[in-house]
Amino acid sequence: MLAALFLSFAVIFVAELGDKSQLMAMTFALRYRWWVVLVGITAATTAVHLISVAVGHYLGAALPTHLLGILAGITFVFFGLWTLRGDKLSEDEATRAQRSNAPAFLTVTSAFLLAELGDKTMLATITLAADNDWVGVWIGSTIGMVAADALAIAVGAIAGKHLPERAIQLGAAALFVVFGVSMLLEGALPSAPALVVTAAAVGVTALAAACLYALPAALRPAALRKPSASSPANLDDSDAIAP
Repeated sequence: MLAALFLSFAVIFVAELGDKSQLMAMTFALRYRWWVVLVGITAATTAVHLISVAVGHYLGAALPTHLLGILAGITFVFFGLWTLRGDKLSEDEATRAQRSNAPAFLTVTSAFLLAELGDKTMLATITLAADNDWVGVWIGSTIGMVAADALAIAVGAIAGKHLPERAIQLGAAALFVVFGVSMLLEGALPSAPALVVTAAAVGVTALAAACLYALPAALRPAALRKPSASSPANLDDSDAIAP
């Protein structure tokens, strides 16, 4: 169980970096007390991830372990591409975070429940629970998300500005691709040493990054384009909704 807990904590913490949930947490913390925001996030995350691990657990029981490893690898590569694309608040989510007059706890909890349904962190939790102890995944994924959002609240309050979004997107995307390629290589070469698999995954990720950088600027993901002088790197949708 401990192995599943630590693994899911690390994966979900990385998944949350630069995610819209962090933007929502920052916005709510400007309106409500920080501890109310954290309690609401915890309640919503506990519920969503309980559903996720239930789906993943029963899905895992019905599929062969080898197939699960391949599916998990493909999924994590997809998460890396999703993270590289970036994630911003929609107009509805920004409105819920900024203007709701409902009690603070209910506002935060309902907003995060709606935001997390179908989000990549929910899909990541399902994937992890399919091949790991579901209790450990539930606890670890919940703690990982709450910790990432608490970090966003703390940095936003203390530093008075956002996390360096572009650097976070690139780092999180690279980690996801490394995780995914590692799983695919383990499935294809089960007898290969772990160190060799990890080194190969890092090499494949670096090669893919070089290929993306070689593309014309217009064809690259937004996170790989150089920010223009008129568009500061740290400017995002959350700036527009901050009071």
